This record gives sequence, C-alpha cells and structure tokens, in this order.
Amino acid sequence: MPAADKLIQAIELQNKGEIAAAGKVFIEILDEDPNNAAALYSLGLIALNSGDSSLALQLCERGVSAAPQFAPLRYLHGSILQGMGDREGALKSFDLALEIQPDDVSVLLNSGVLLRSMYRHLEALERFQQILRINPDHVAALGNSGILLTEFKQSEQAIAIFQRLIQIDPSYNYGLGLLFYERMHICDWADFNLLTQQIVDGIRKGERTCKSLAFMSASDNAADHLLAAKIFADQYCPKNAKSLWQGERYRHKKIKLVYLSPDLREHPVGHLMAGVFEHHDKSRFETIAISLGIDDQSRLRARMIKAFDQFIDVREMGSEQVAQMLRDMEADIIVDLGGYTSDTRTDILAFRPAPVQVNYLGYPGTMGADYIDYIIADRFIIPPEQQQFYTEKVVYLPDTYLPTDSSVQIADRTPTRSECGLPDNGIVFCSFSHDYKISPAVFDVWMRLLTKVPGSVLWLMSRGEASQRNLRKEAGARGVDPDRLVFASRVPLVEDHLARYRQADIFLDTHPYNAHTTAADALMAGLPVVTYMGNSFPSRVAGSLLNAIGLPELITHSLAEYEAKILALALDTRQLHALKQKLKEHKASFALFDTEGLCKNLENNYIAMWRAQQLGEFKDELS
Repeated sequence: MPAADKLIQAIELQNKGEIAAAGKVFIEILDEDPNNAAALYSLGLIALNSGDSSLALQLCERGVSAAPQFAPLRYLHGSILQGMGDREGALKSFDLALEIQPDDVSVLLNSGVLLRSMYRHLEALERFQQILRINPDHVAALGNSGILLTEFKQSEQAIAIFQRLIQIDPSYNYGLGLLFYERMHICDWADFNLLTQQIVDGIRKGERTCKSLAFMSASDNAADHLLAAKIFADQYCPKNAKSLWQGERYRHKKIKLVYLSPDLREHPVGHLMAGVFEHHDKSRFETIAISLGIDDQSRLRARMIKAFDQFIDVREMGSEQVAQMLRDMEADIIVDLGGYTSDTRTDILAFRPAPVQVNYLGYPGTMGADYIDYIIADRFIIPPEQQQFYTEKVVYLPDTYLPTDSSVQIADRTPTRSECGLPDNGIVFCSFSHDYKISPAVFDVWMRLLTKVPGSVLWLMSRGEASQRNLRKEAGARGVDPDRLVFASRVPLVEDHLARYRQADIFLDTHPYNAHTTAADALMAGLPVVTYMGNSFPSRVAGSLLNAIGLPELITHSLAEYEAKILALALDTRQLHALKQKLKEHKASFALFDTEGLCKNLENNYIAMWRAQQLGEFKDELS
C-alpha cells in the first residue's frame, strides 16, 4: 500500500479511537520513511495522550528536526513542553508555529492561555483578540478576552463581551457570574435581581453559573456558598490523581510552616499578615514564603522578605514543579492565604505536597476541596451550627480570625475636610469598601440616611470613573443630590490613608459582602463601624471585628435595624462621641489589635494540627 494511503488509513483509525491499530500503521510508515512529519506528529500525540511525555518529546523533536516548517509539530512540541513545566520553551514553540501558520486558532488560543498564566496579560489579550478577528463568535476567546479586560479595569468593554458571550452560549461556564461580577465592579445594577436569582437557581441545580468568589456578592446563604465552592473546585482544581505526600511522618526539629500567596506585596493580605510573619517563634517554626505574585519592590514586601527564613519567588515555575519542591523540602504545614482570589494556584495543593493544608484569611469561605484539611476562623465567623457548610475542619481562634498589624503608626497630621473634598460641617458617612461590595439594597439605606440627616454626605472610595458616574446616577434616581457623594482619591502611604478616617463620623458596612481589612482600618483609626451581620462567612467579618474590640452593640441583624442604628447615632452627637471614646479606650485592652497574641494563638493551632497529623488523625475541631 502506498505511504499516502497508509497515512490516510492510520488517521482514520486514530479518529475512530482505534489508537493501537493506528499506532502500528504509523510505525510502518516510519519504517519506510523515518522522517515522515505527519506520522511523527501522530505518534507523538498518541504518546502524549497516553501519559508518556518523554516518548512524545523524543518523537516530536525528531519530527521538528526533519520538518521544521510543519506547523502541527511545533504546536505539539509546545504542548508537551508546557505539560512538563517549561513555559518559556512552550511559548517559543507556539510562536514558531504561528510564524508558519499565523491564523491557527488552536495555537493562538493555547498560547494566549499560557501567556495569561505567565502574567503577560497584554500579550495574551492580543492573541485572543486576533482569534476574534478571525471568528467573532469564538466563545473561548470571548471569555478570555472579557476576563483579561477586567484585569485592565476596562469594565465596560468586558461587560459588552460577556453580554455577547451569553447571547452566543447561554450555558458558558460561569458566564452569568462574570457578567454580574463585572457589573458590580462599576455599580451597574442593571437586571440585578434577575441575574442574582438566575445565579442562585443555577448553583442550587449544580450548574456553573458563578464562580464562588463572585457568588459572595450575590448570596448570604452559607449552604449555597458551599455548593458554589464545590462546583468550582470540581471543575477548576479537582484532587490530582498524583499525591506527592504518601503519609510520611517527618521528624523535624522545627515545624516547617509554609505560607502560599500571590499577595506578599502591597496588598490588604500583605498588610494584615506582615506583623504575624514577624512575630513567629523561630525556635519552634521554620517559616517559608512561597510567592506566586509580582514583586512590586515595595517596602512592605521588603519587610516580609526579612521576616521569613526563606522567601521563594515561584512565578516562573509550573504548579507541579512548585508542589514537588514543597514535597522535597518536606513542608509540614502549608497555609494558603489566597484561596480562589486573583493569581492564586490552588492546583499546587491538589497534588497534596504536605501532610497538613490550611485555608486562611485571603478567601472568606470554604474551598469545597477535600485536600484542604482545615479552615481558620473564629466562633463568630463560623458558629458551630454552620460547620456543616465547610468541607474543611474548622479551627477556631479565640477572639477574631482577622490579624492586624499593631506596628502601623497612623500619621499625626489629619488632613482638613477641605483637603479631603468634604464640607466643613455635617455628618460624614464613610464607606471605603470596594465598589463590588455595594448592593442596591444597602445603597437604598444610605440614600435614605442622607435624606434624613440634613447636611450629611457619603464619603466613598470608588476605583473608577464609571462606578462614580453610576453611583451618582443611582443617587439622583433616589432623589438625592449626586454632589452629596464625595469620592476619596488614593494616597501612597497607609499611614496617611488611615489618618483621614478621623474626618468621618460613622463607617457604613456593606452587605452581603462586608468590609474586612477596610473595617479593621476604620476601627484602628477610631471610626465606629455599623454592620448588618448575615448568615455567611463574608457577611459576618465586621461583626467578628466589633466583637473583638468590645463593641457588639454596633452589630445589627436586618437592614431595618442597620438603618435605625446608623440614624440614631447620626442624630445624637453625644452618643456618637461616647462611642468613639469607648473605641479609643478598648483599642489597648481588647484583642483586635494584639498582633503578637493572635500570632501565638495561630501557632498553638498549627502545633495542634501537626500533632494530630503525627498521631494519624485529624481533630474535628481545634481551639
């Protein structure tokens, strides 16, 4: 049979799934023509799909050498290298494939995904947009383009893409949630009730309607949060069949404690944890930082680098490589400070590189993954009756789960009201939470408060022009002069940012996603926080902080109670002054700003986790 006919036969067998038979024919072709590019490509693909990366690479390199202009071999070569963790080599091969065939959508798509994983977001976006020029309805390119546009804060463009995506493919994974979440980021509440109901209904049916982090802005139901997390974990980062830790019992003189995070930089998590890192007992713990994110050259990052025994930047490493490194160093405990937030890599933990793996701080909820052993919380955040909504075993800290940095010194100078853009007189309601945390129902309350308190203003920290425009429009629609919304600008130093809280009178918390770091900042600066405490982790954080500072009277349990509490304080300046004085007195004597004490409590729990693992058991509850 002529070689061309044999090749057609082999490809037909391969397409029908008769892989063994196809492989025999491809080998026959190579016996006659050792440099047949198509046969080398197909055998390389078969080897790769069977899990034999070494053979696949050998065949592919042989093919590339014999037929350097055969684009599929370049693409396969890149795919093999990517799977082996050589991202730079993979990208080079993809680029060579595109030089030969610039309009190959598969190569453009996969190289775009690779570039995105390498944090080369602009280049990735260009690849996805090139696909859209070839095929404007390509759903994967639309989805990736929209997500990258959110990274560049191009929300309105991203929203338009997500709307188009849902029109083309209404069941696109997390499509409704992508649209909902990006609208929330610019306070665009179009179809808010309809979208949230569709998202919640979908989650309850087991559908991928919304990623679990975005879902926290749509729901205040811990049971639904668990469902959302499980759906996301099963699709995004299921347990890997390859478990690197096989039950070994390490006998280290010190517990090897690893913190895994993309936020070891100028970031809220970095600010919260810096003091904890510095207070760790180095006689009992060897502390190791695994940095997944950018090096921003900030003073905060320099401070954290100094605090750790080892600080390892792994941005250029693949997830399996990082997991193997953690196994090789015999990490005892890995604490994931990111969860399902930006630039995290939960798949590292899916390889089970350590005997104890912990979810803490950066992600306010369950991971829904069976390879995360513990979640660190407090009894306010996760009441005992809600433990059933967490796949992790709950570890309780005695006061609050949220660390603060007691070394921060607020600037002595308070900027004037005029410098802050505030009126000289009148109550200043303050909410410096992210835009996506502002829900229409809470905004309704805020606008009624402005109506009922003459001369008052609402001081916000909006991140962009679009959200400011939308919030002013929403204020006007509720009969409030848009000029009564004042938007704070960013300041470089946290010490100066905290100082301006002194010009506010009451901090208004958000719901169902509370202020977390921002609420702690307000309390640190002496500003009372009024919260509406709900039924899920993110809606109970501000309540936890108020409990830890001895101000439980500022915790409310409904929107009506929340509104009434704020109004009463705004109209009674003597009561408000007394509350501020009480907060000032409590700062020194209550647990919220005791960094060293929280660190010791954390360490006690780490030791308990380690001992439980050494005994071959996990305790249902540690405290």
